[in-house]
Order: sequence, then C-alpha cells, then structure tokens
Amino acid sequence: MTAAQQGPFTGLRTQLREAAAAFAGGPDALEGILLGIVDDVDRAVREPLEIFPVCHHSPASALAMARRLREKQPKVVYLELCEDMAPLLTELRNCRLPVAVQAFATEVDGLPADWSPLSVVAPITEASAEYQAIAYALDTPGVELVLVDRSSDHVFQWEARGAETCQPHDPSEPHEPSARSKPSAHSKTSARSEPAQPAGPAAPADDEAALHGDAVGVGIGDLRPRFAELEEHLLRHGRVRHWSEWWHQYVELPLADSDHDTYRQVMLLIGSLFRRLAPGDPRRLRVDEDRERYMWTRMREHLAATGTDPADCLYVCGAFHAAGRVAEFGVGGARTFEIGPRTATTWQHGLIPSSHAAIEAQFGLAPGSVSIAATEWAKNLRRTRVEPFRLAGQAGTRKRAKAARPGPAPVDAPAPASDRLSGFLRRPPVLDRLDESELLGWSVEIVRAARRNGYLASTADAIAVFETSILLAGMRDRAKPTPYDFQDAAVTCIEKDSVPGRRDVGRLVEIMMGGDRTGQVGYDALPPLARDVHDRLAPLGLKLQQRGVRRALLDIAARPELEKCSDVLWMLRYLMPQGAARPIMGERRLGERPIQESWDVALGTHQRALIELGYEGVSIEQVLEQRLRRTAYGPRATTAAVLEAVEDATLHLRSRRLADELGTRALEVLATERSVDGAPEVLRRVRRLLAYYRTSEPVLPPWIESFVQTGYAHYCTLLPTAFTDEDATVRQVAATLGFLFGMEGLALSLGCDRTQLELAVAQSHPGEPAKSALLWAAQTRLGGLSRAELRARCDGLLGNPLVVPAYPRYLSGFLHALEPVPDLADFVVEAVSNAFARLPDPVLLPWLPTLIGTLRAGGAELAPLLVREAGRTFPARLADLDAWLPPWRAEPDPGAVRSARPGGGGCGVPLLTAHPATCDAVAALLGCDDGWDDGWDTQPGPPGVALVHAHPGTATALAALAAPT
Repeated sequence: MTAAQQGPFTGLRTQLREAAAAFAGGPDALEGILLGIVDDVDRAVREPLEIFPVCHHSPASALAMARRLREKQPKVVYLELCEDMAPLLTELRNCRLPVAVQAFATEVDGLPADWSPLSVVAPITEASAEYQAIAYALDTPGVELVLVDRSSDHVFQWEARGAETCQPHDPSEPHEPSARSKPSAHSKTSARSEPAQPAGPAAPADDEAALHGDAVGVGIGDLRPRFAELEEHLLRHGRVRHWSEWWHQYVELPLADSDHDTYRQVMLLIGSLFRRLAPGDPRRLRVDEDRERYMWTRMREHLAATGTDPADCLYVCGAFHAAGRVAEFGVGGARTFEIGPRTATTWQHGLIPSSHAAIEAQFGLAPGSVSIAATEWAKNLRRTRVEPFRLAGQAGTRKRAKAARPGPAPVDAPAPASDRLSGFLRRPPVLDRLDESELLGWSVEIVRAARRNGYLASTADAIAVFETSILLAGMRDRAKPTPYDFQDAAVTCIEKDSVPGRRDVGRLVEIMMGGDRTGQVGYDALPPLARDVHDRLAPLGLKLQQRGVRRALLDIAARPELEKCSDVLWMLRYLMPQGAARPIMGERRLGERPIQESWDVALGTHQRALIELGYEGVSIEQVLEQRLRRTAYGPRATTAAVLEAVEDATLHLRSRRLADELGTRALEVLATERSVDGAPEVLRRVRRLLAYYRTSEPVLPPWIESFVQTGYAHYCTLLPTAFTDEDATVRQVAATLGFLFGMEGLALSLGCDRTQLELAVAQSHPGEPAKSALLWAAQTRLGGLSRAELRARCDGLLGNPLVVPAYPRYLSGFLHALEPVPDLADFVVEAVSNAFARLPDPVLLPWLPTLIGTLRAGGAELAPLLVREAGRTFPARLADLDAWLPPWRAEPDPGAVRSARPGGGGCGVPLLTAHPATCDAVAALLGCDDGWDDGWDTQPGPPGVALVHAHPGTATALAALAAPT
C-alpha cells in the first residue's frame, strides 16, 4: 500500500471502491475514475505550497478567500492571471468595479495577420476571489503579488498552435471555437474553454453585454463540465434550467458556511471530476496542461529566486487546474516546462469598463447570475460578519476600506489534513427555513416594477407569485425558493400574452435582484489619449465620465473657442462607434465653417472604445491619421476609398500634407483598376474636391491635376469594355462618361487629346437598350449625332411593336445620360411625353409600372432634374393644357426670323438710335470722326453688305480658296 493510500482518505477510497463494485458489478472504469478523483484531492492537499481552488465570480469562493487570507496572512500570493497584466492592478483603486484588465494589440508580428486587432480581457468584480487576493496583496505591507499564468501573447500563440494541430470535432460535443474561427480575429470565447449553454434563456443582446467586444476572456476557475451528457444529467436530476442555477443550489449554498478544509476538498473534488470526465480533445487538453506547467514553472522560479518558504505562500487558481496531473505539478515537480519566447507583437495594456451582462455573455453564464452572485455576496457578508478586503480609496464603495494589519502573524505548522469529504458527501442537504418576509418583499417589488413597465399587475398577482414560488421550490425538493424559482413564478403569474414594454418579466427580476452593474474606469487610470479628450471637451461643462447621453450646445459664433471642441467631436464621431458622439444640428463640409452645433455625447457609455483608441496613439489626431493611412494603403483599397480618406483628412485634420500624400496614393490605385465599378463614387468625390480647391486655393494641387489627366486617359481606355461588360451597370458607365465630359476642359488644358475620347465612343458597341441610349447621348454631346437624328431613332423605337416593351430601358439610359449630358433634360421630357401620347392604352397601361419602377430604381438621384425640366416645359395651369402645343412640335415663325434683323425691329437697334451717346463715346475712344448715317437702318439686306461692296478683295480671295480644284 502506497503512502497516498495510507493517508486521511483511506476510508473514503474503501467506500468508493465498494460503491463502484456494487454499482457496476465488478471493477471497471468507474472505480478508476472515483479513486482517481480522491487521489487528485489527496495530492493537492499534501502539496507544501497551499493551493486555493476557486470558481469564477463565486461568492462562496470570495468569502472563503477573505477568511483564509486573514487567518494565514501569506507573504506571497500567486494568482492565475496573465503575467503581463500585473502593472495594471494598482490602477483598480481608481475604478468602480466591475472592470476588466485588458491587453490589446492593433498590429501583429509573428501571429496570423487576419486576427488583428487582438484583445484579451480579465473581468474583475468585488464578489470574486481574485479581487480579494489582489486587494490583500496590494494594501498589506510586505506582501508580494505574483501573476503566474501565460502572457497575453502566449494566449494567441497557443491558439494558433492549436488551430494548426486540431482534429475534426464531434458536432455533438461542446466545442470552444479558436481565435481563428472569426474573420475579424477577435475570439469571443473564454480562454477557459467553456461549452455552450445547453438550456436556459440566452443573454440579452444589448450594449452592456458587448462591453468586452470580441475579446478573449481570461477568468479564474470557470468550473463547468465539458462532458455534455454529464451536464445534462446534472440539470435534469437537479431539476434546474441551466448550469448557473445548479451551481448556486448545490455548491454555493452548501459551501457558504463550510470551514476552510471542507471548502478546499470539495472544490478540488469538483475540479477533478470535471477534468477526468472531459472529452478527449487533444488540443484543449494540451492547452490546459501547458497552462499548469507554465504556472508551476513560474512559481518554482520565483521561489528559487527569492528563497521564500512555500508554507508562507498561497496559490490561487481555478479548481480545474488545482487538481492537475502533469509531471511539473508541485514545488518539487519532476520536470521543468520550457517556456517559449513571445512574438514581436507590441501589446498595450489598460482597464476597460465591464458589466454583469458582459461577463455573463462572454463566459456563457445565465442572464442575471452575476447579479445574483453579487447579492449573495452582500448577504453572506452581513450574515457571517466577515470583513472583506477592499483597495484603499476604491471608487464605488460605500464604506471606507480599513487598512490591513501591518504584517503577517506567525503561522503555526499546519495540522495534518483530515478527511472532510466523507462527512460532506454523506451529509443530507441543509433545508433553509423559508424567509417569508424576504419572499413577500420580492413579490411586492416585482409587481411594482411590472406596473411601471406597462403590465396590468395587481396585489392578486403578488400573492400568486408568492404562492407559486413556494410551490415550485417544493416541486424541486427545495424548502426555500431560490431567486431562480422566484423568477419562474413571476414569469408564470405576471407575463401573460405579450410584453408591453421594452423589458420582459424575467429581465425585471434580474434588475430587482441587483441589476446589471456597470463599472467605470477613473480619470487617473485612463490612457493619455482619453484624458486628453476629456480635457479638450472640458469647456462644454458636461459630466462626460457618467454614463448616459449628454446634450452639448455649441454656439461657435458667440464663443469661438468652442470650435476646437467641435473639431474633437467630429473626430470622435469618425473614430468611435455610432452613438458615442452624434450630431443633432450642424454638419461639416469642405470649405464651410461651423456656426452653431448640437451634439449628443455618450463617452461614459462608450468608455471602452475611447480607452482602446488610447492603445493606438497618444492623440486622436495621430489615431485618425493612422486610420486614414491604413485605409489608403490597405490591400483592398479602392480609388473611391482613398479619395474619401483625402476628404476626411481635409475635413477633420486640415492637413494639406496628408491630403497630398493620400491624393498621390489615389492616383496610384486608379492606375491599377481594371473596371469602372467605382466610377460613380470617384466622380462625386473628385467634383467635390475640385470645387473646394478652386475656391480655397490659388492653384490646384499637383496631385489632382495629375489625377484628372490620368483619369481621362484611364476611363477612355475602359469605356468600350464598360459598354459591353454585363457586370458594368448603366450608372457606372454614365459616371464614366460624366468624368470624361465633366473633366474635359481641365484635362484638355493639361495636355489630353480629345481624339482619344472620340475614338473610345466610336469603338463602343453596346447590346443593352439602356447602354445604347447612353451611347446615343454621348454621340450627341460629341456632335456625331444631331437632335433630329436622335429624335428619329426614338420615334422608330415607338413605332416598332417588338421594341416597345424595352422602351423603358431606353428611357432609363436617357435618364442616366443626364449625368454626363445635362443638356438632354428637355429631350428626355420629350421622349417620355411622346410615349404617353403615341402608345395606346392597352400597350401603355401594362408598360407603365415597368417604366415607373425602372426610373425609380435606375436614376432616383437624377429624377429631380427631370421634374424641374418638365415643370418648365408643361403649362402651370390645367386650363392651359388643351391649347398647349409641345415646343418640339411647334414650327419656327418666319416673322420672328425677320424681326431679328436690324431693319425688322431687332432687339437692341432702337435702343442705340435712341441713346447714341454710348456709340459716340466708343467711336471717340477708337479715333473715328465720321458721323451717323441716317439711312443705315433702312438699307435692304443684312448688315455688312455695303462693306463687302466697298472692299471686294476679301470675298474674292475666299471664293478662290473655296473653289474646287
């Protein structure tokens, strides 16, 4: 018999061996599992370095931790937390819990590039064992806190290693997705490998639940069975809905009043049970064992370097890792783990706000479970009168934290471990006495909350909730209703057919039991960028640290100093999520200065996003410049996107240097594009930038001149292909022509050749009706097609019964042609009017919905131009419509032609004869002394004939030149 088998758990081993034989009919795997669990507990209890197993955000663990720290007063506390997060823990006193310690990397080096940005968070609440250990170590003189878990860099190193070596996974088995499973590279999974929740309501998908974003969550002691059948078995026989309720009922409540040895052995038992029954996923098993090897290696290194006695130390870790079976286990481990180097990735560290809902969502807990745990923590403190540890000056605490005792008291030699498991496992469950006053208060309060949220609840509903809670607890073999029993009863009795408000009854119960508490990072703990933002917005006089929306009114005309605040708000709107800074009144355009603005600011609600900006730079201007460069030089950058970056650099940074650099980049990207997909956006932004530079600069920047010159040749080359390409839309081809015709004057002045455009149009042979109409409009603009010929083609389309069904698509092409050739607006009105006038009703009525749908879908932005032209063409009154003649059908009036001659009363000639002083002054300036000819306006023929008779040489030379040879 070995020494372990002769230890304090000999009797328990005998009982389990007999139970396994009776249950299975003989020795089998069950006996090995049961005896192995006892061996794990015995091994951990015998370790000279005291192991304190905990569960993540467990009030029982926090209570046991506070008790043990005051009893033992260790000199060194080893904590299972990423070792690179140690410098941040002192800043916790400047925050209101819950908050999360975060490691963040925007650019990766040595890790998969598509994972960027990387984020690792470790949430901390007051009702957690890790906070008790941190507060004790930081506020007690002579105590050292050492973080021993893998670094944030190793978290992703091992994720990448596991993703490369993982095997096909059974779909029925709970699975932890790797960090590579999402294209955004944020891994929204717990680093403790929690499976998905099999039952129970899902966490609320709101802003509070997304405070951690897609960060990898690192927690201490996330105890949950990885064997799906085991969890289902426990939930079914425990008569509970989800794992959080099972843990609360069968672990939290029994361990709240237990002594230290019982607590340790029970937690070690649970951790070993879940570990031995975990599925054999080699990747997950390797990561778990490597974490244990890593932590024991770090502890042995620290003990060797400092010479500390292991009896004066305390190792705080999750119960899952406390019962490890690796060879490196213990201060006298047989082997030493080889810790690899970190990658060249630069990590930034800080604190971000957290919330109960965010913790529940990230770690797969039931909604409201963390709030219930906080309530249980406060209740246990009042009941047991245990004094918890709080950081001195901790924000958000009601009472002033008492300073810890100056030094650790002498600790007697630990007594030999005794078997506490046998008594705990055979002890019947303690039936708590029903606290009628507490349950009655809950019932009254939930009815009051339901009425405030639109439910038709009454006193009868309060009585029903009270009685139903007792009934449900009795059906589940519980004497005292738990908060989960009460929640089920409230939903059953109050929530009838529908939810009248924003919150259902289940959510109201969660709020009533403690609600979702959201933490806050104090000003002193913010990164420099966040503090700079708060300082620059100080003239607004708003409490930006508080959560919620604050309205800011900026009268810049009266207070010019507020223009700097406006600049900050516009940059925050660009950089931060929607809602952090939202303009209510006012806009920012090129070449315009703000006068008055109104903003809704919620920096306190989006504090996490503001803090993460601080990881990218020391000022928002620097971060914005980096973002713009990243957009412009990205592998998927388009010309339109780069031009947008140029516009943003001019708007928000007013940086001519950056705008010129990005403009040059836009020129490079344009030369590499082989399609006209981005032509509409390119045309819109180039027009806007040209208008800005022409009004604000003495000369155009060289890059935009080169852009117009290169773009003219580039789009001329792509035009014939775009007309025949099925993937190119009419809008894109029209925008291409709009660039060519709109920039033609500037391009020709820069040395471009118009012949290139004419050849491109001549080589275009579209087969689609809309593009054919667009080509006809371009030919009309270039002079290759007259209005009469264009009108004849449209008449031919209306006269061909086979083409009439496709006529709306021709009109769509003409409508898009208003972009490059706006002079065709009157012709488009004519084409539509002719269709309504010539087509019979049996043809027009089925065709009309297609026409309206085509015009609305294909050119909604150009419809106002068409409507204005129609309003100018058609009569304004209905009575004038009968006598109205369309201008395209009216014949020219010969009298009007004769009246244009000087002798026919042309405009301007009578005015000259009535007021000859102007002509006399011009004649005197030119040195002409001849007087007025009284008969000049009565001579027949057009003006200038007398001059031809007086000097016939010019006419003779012109006739000789024009005569055929």
